[in-house]
Amino acid sequence: MKKRGICVWLTGLPCSGKSTIAKILAEKLIERGRDVEILDGDIVRNFLNKDLGFSKEDRLENMRRVSVLAELLTKHGIDVIVALVSPYREGRDKARDLLGNFVEVFVKAPVEVCEKRDVKGMYKLAREGKIKNFTGIDDPYEEPLNPEVVCETDKETPEESVSKIIRYLEEADMVEKKEEEEVGYTEEEEEIVKKRLEELGYI
Repeated sequence: MKKRGICVWLTGLPCSGKSTIAKILAEKLIERGRDVEILDGDIVRNFLNKDLGFSKEDRLENMRRVSVLAELLTKHGIDVIVALVSPYREGRDKARDLLGNFVEVFVKAPVEVCEKRDVKGMYKLAREGKIKNFTGIDDPYEEPLNPEVVCETDKETPEESVSKIIRYLEEADMVEKKEEEEVGYTEEEEEIVKKRLEELGYI
């Protein structure tokens, strides 16, 4: 029988970096021979949940449907990465209860940073009142209280964020540890070592 997959649930403000992290994380897990699916908020809404709006009730229903889909996939041994604003703790807690191997990742970034990254101009439209119930502007975002991983995307690169998640998955025995490959110094590291050796009088 195939082992149950894991669900990594990325939650955070719009434009906090969830989709970028999801793509890199998926690549890393696939490299380890795992089957992976990404459930991205925008794509799910366009194809699965077109009938839903952005009221609290509709957002919770959106999260419920994504949870059910994730549960079906993980049950068949597929790892699922959910990249969804999912602003309410209630919805995330229900997802945790439904799914077995659930890892909540808080993709954390100040609203000002998210706004600068917003190429679609959604924050601007929300501030102008042209988009209603926009998370972070006129609709609340309830930060996770005890997430398994916190990725501060205003302070770390997407690759560093993904490394944090992988490290947690390894330590929790959710994925096997990758055998470390022997690597040499980078050019930058070689330069630092060389300077230090010169200072010490070795070269």
